[in-house]
Amino acid sequence: MVARLIARVSVVVASLCAPAMAQDARVPSSAGEIRLSYAPVVKRVAPAVVNVYAARVIENRVPMFDDPIFRRFFGGSPREQVQRSLGSGVIIDSAGLVVTNFHVIENADQIRISLADKREFEADIVLKDQRSDLAVLRLKDVRERFAAIELGDSDALQVGDVVLALGNPFGVGQTVTHGIVSAVARTQVGITDYQFFIQTDAAINPGNSGGALVDLSGQLVGINTAIFSRSGGSQGIGFAIPVNMVRAVIASAQGGSAVVRRPWLGAKLQAITPEIAESLNLKRPVGALVSSVVTRSPAARAGLRTGDLVVSVDGQEVDDVNAFDYRFATKPLGGQTHIGVMRGGREIKLAVALESAPETPRDEALIKARSPLLGAKVATLSPALADELRLDTESKGVVVTDVENGSTAQSFGLQKGDIVLAVNNAKIETTQDLLRALSQSSRLWRLTIQRGGQQISAVFSG
Repeated sequence: MVARLIARVSVVVASLCAPAMAQDARVPSSAGEIRLSYAPVVKRVAPAVVNVYAARVIENRVPMFDDPIFRRFFGGSPREQVQRSLGSGVIIDSAGLVVTNFHVIENADQIRISLADKREFEADIVLKDQRSDLAVLRLKDVRERFAAIELGDSDALQVGDVVLALGNPFGVGQTVTHGIVSAVARTQVGITDYQFFIQTDAAINPGNSGGALVDLSGQLVGINTAIFSRSGGSQGIGFAIPVNMVRAVIASAQGGSAVVRRPWLGAKLQAITPEIAESLNLKRPVGALVSSVVTRSPAARAGLRTGDLVVSVDGQEVDDVNAFDYRFATKPLGGQTHIGVMRGGREIKLAVALESAPETPRDEALIKARSPLLGAKVATLSPALADELRLDTESKGVVVTDVENGSTAQSFGLQKGDIVLAVNNAKIETTQDLLRALSQSSRLWRLTIQRGGQQISAVFSG
């Protein structure tokens, strides 16, 4: 029986090999035998891919112009210069909603969208999310419906799948490149807070940022964001934000929110090193170790404990902290998600409520008083703001949310995320406390700030 089967297989193989060799030398008998084209897919999705032109006016400051005597005798004033950036975008709603990268429109004073048919429209910023490097724009004063792209499922992608990248590289005009998915969960890229990217060898170049990565069904699977390159051009290593993260940002924009509201776990996780894996008797260093849990947080109410090893979210494996952050952040608010944890040598499932971090009035303010904080934007800390800035959610005080370029605060080394605890020995708990402390004229300023979990005290003059 076995011999008969082997003989039969040999005959089948021989019959397949002979025609195959003959076909290699045969001239194709019809166009259908040689035609392979992505044109139908491109034709369907290209109208939804746009060019994004962002411009901002900056002042070329000359210190001598600060002196009124100099201006009186020599005339002149600071000159303004327009900085422009070019990127791509994708229409995701026929009413004229466009998704692009945050870094394409960051600090822009004016944004114009150029469609595939060469028409141009001004656009407003609906939502900016620096943590994911995504932004949502809306075309202004439009009364028509536009071609929009269909959103796919990035979790369905597999390594080896063919994908197309559409955008406007180097400003040459809409361009299509193709390649395969090289990896589906790159977490050590260092581009955004959420380190979880699709890697592709489809050529992505400067100007492609914000453009579409689509599968062969014409569905959006990612937003092209960055490349790894030593030359500035494509070297076959490009990264795209998975569409499931994009979907969460779109949902916030369509819901009327100016910020992205995401689920809050209320626990701090740390990476599993080989040493930690060995101490926990793990076969390999995967998962995320719980190092602390916030009282009365969703994690605490679900029963998560310090020392638990998080290994999955709704059945999807979690290899590291970045993978958990992505999986958890893309869950819609409301309801619950099931987190798999290893505890005492066995895996258990915990139901965690999907709710946003508690918010309190932030009372944001730009410091204008003559002080070391001049030019810093500050806000009263809340668990929600701390979560946004990747700080300990139990932190108290006033946090620096932004620092103007060329400002006094920048020159003194103040950074985004610094928590102001005291000014001239006065305790700071709210923005109003800080404004009152800075309203007192002083030749010496004693500041106590918290940075990276450490307190720093410094004395500034001026």
